[in-house]
Amino acid sequence: MKNTNDFAFYLSQFFSKYLPGQKNLSTNTIASYRDTFKLFLIFCSETKGLKSQNITLNLLTRKIVTEFLEWIEKKRKCCLSTRNQRLSAIHAFFRYVQKESPDNLFEFHKILTIPLKRKPKPQVFYLRSDELKILFSQPDTSSKQGRRDLILLVLMYDSAARVSEIIDLKVSDIRLSSPAVVALHGKGSKVRHVPIIGKTKDILAAYLEEHKKYNWGIAAQDAPVFFNQQHKKLSRWGVSHILDKYVQMAKNNTKFNTGFAVTPHVLRHSKAMLLLQAGINLIYIRDFLGHCNVVTTEIYARADTEMKRKAIESAYTDLSPVDMPNWEENEDLMYWLQNLCK
Repeated sequence: MKNTNDFAFYLSQFFSKYLPGQKNLSTNTIASYRDTFKLFLIFCSETKGLKSQNITLNLLTRKIVTEFLEWIEKKRKCCLSTRNQRLSAIHAFFRYVQKESPDNLFEFHKILTIPLKRKPKPQVFYLRSDELKILFSQPDTSSKQGRRDLILLVLMYDSAARVSEIIDLKVSDIRLSSPAVVALHGKGSKVRHVPIIGKTKDILAAYLEEHKKYNWGIAAQDAPVFFNQQHKKLSRWGVSHILDKYVQMAKNNTKFNTGFAVTPHVLRHSKAMLLLQAGINLIYIRDFLGHCNVVTTEIYARADTEMKRKAIESAYTDLSPVDMPNWEENEDLMYWLQNLCK
């Protein structure tokens, strides 16, 4: 297509047909890609004086994409993860458009060779069992809101759910009859079924009984499990706000002394670490967390220093010679080195 609106045309096709239709990407992933191009249009307008309607494919070069990535890092103060996430979205678009409009294939290939930046492996923060007990004791269960908050925190931990999975949870996703499970809708439209056992099942059952009393205006099975005062599903910010509220309360207890920010993902990390410390195979933990690759799950094995210490101690064999020569007994250092391993 050789018209002045080719970029707008292919971008709209990319979002309306290719991503949801051919790639079957989740709404969250598509929203992330959308945000990347919103930022790119802002960059073009602010730094290049290019309005969106004037941007064409032949203006999109490796140089302008590289400058956009530098702008993200320096002007917007974004971390490397965000920078790489934006680049991945751009790569996806140009992989699509090179097949649809091969006129600028050489320049598109140059853009596709822009590498992701290597970043240090993130540190895994998690709460210990005693800290989790303190946190879960904070909600006031004599109130409806407190009961909702308690089951929200407990279920997020017990199911190791991502924030997006917990806020998208519907009543129909929960089965309390034996074996009780919760269906979590994860990345890439994948669904995994996580067992609900013990007290979590009991307090969830009581919460859902209370849940039935509300007039939803829709089928009860389609109602969100966790909702706000407007009876709409909780937002990401809402979940973070609830968690932070009880974290601040828990800090009044001297035994709750974390040196890191306790986010919803920390609860997910905490469950994974508990499973690992209980001796659960990494393959099972991978499936429980909904990871595509066990390599992702291995971050928990690397994070558990106590397990490392015990493993090293159990495998330790003293192979050092009983009588090591003392170099000070012979001033000839070369002679000492030559006889060191004899």
